[in-house]
Amino acid sequence: MKYPKLRELKEAVISLVTPAYTTKYPFKEHIPFEKFRGKPVVDNENCVGCETCANVCPPQAITFTDDPEKRIRTIVRDYGKCIFCGQCEEHCITGKGVVLSDLIFDMATLDRTQVVEYQEKELLICSNCGAVITTREHLQFLHRKLGPKAFSSILNLNMLNEKLKLSEGQDVEIEVRDGLKRKDMFNILCPNCLRLVLVKYL
Repeated sequence: MKYPKLRELKEAVISLVTPAYTTKYPFKEHIPFEKFRGKPVVDNENCVGCETCANVCPPQAITFTDDPEKRIRTIVRDYGKCIFCGQCEEHCITGKGVVLSDLIFDMATLDRTQVVEYQEKELLICSNCGAVITTREHLQFLHRKLGPKAFSSILNLNMLNEKLKLSEGQDVEIEVRDGLKRKDMFNILCPNCLRLVLVKYL
């Protein structure tokens, strides 16, 4: 029993004569270690609003709400709940939408609303049933990612028109009036409605 006690006494003496390991922050600038996980910074240009980060966030610090009437998806990031686990950065489909900063780490505040950020993305709504499909930027990203393979699926003629400018200044959508017809497959349709058209007419 005396040897563990001697070891503890040795450690106590060393701690007594050596300086503290902690830094002088906030009185002196603190430089975090490499790969320090600070605040998740969102790049709106590379974020497509696909919900992936919200689905993998353990404390549910990232939430989203869809407004089909206004065609807007609102993404809310509450950094007061964030545990800085890095799951949002790791699972981001673009690889650039969310990046953990190694410099922004002090977000202490007396007003919790100051650590809440809002982001809005345009939604694509099914022309037939009104269901939410995804965001426009998300679908455009998938088209860029898949390349020519993307056009093997007639999900959305408007995406092709925006890229090639086939009918600039014109409306390529056809209003669905009397039930889904073959011509309606070139509208923005959700997978369920598109399946009904393809099964019935092709």
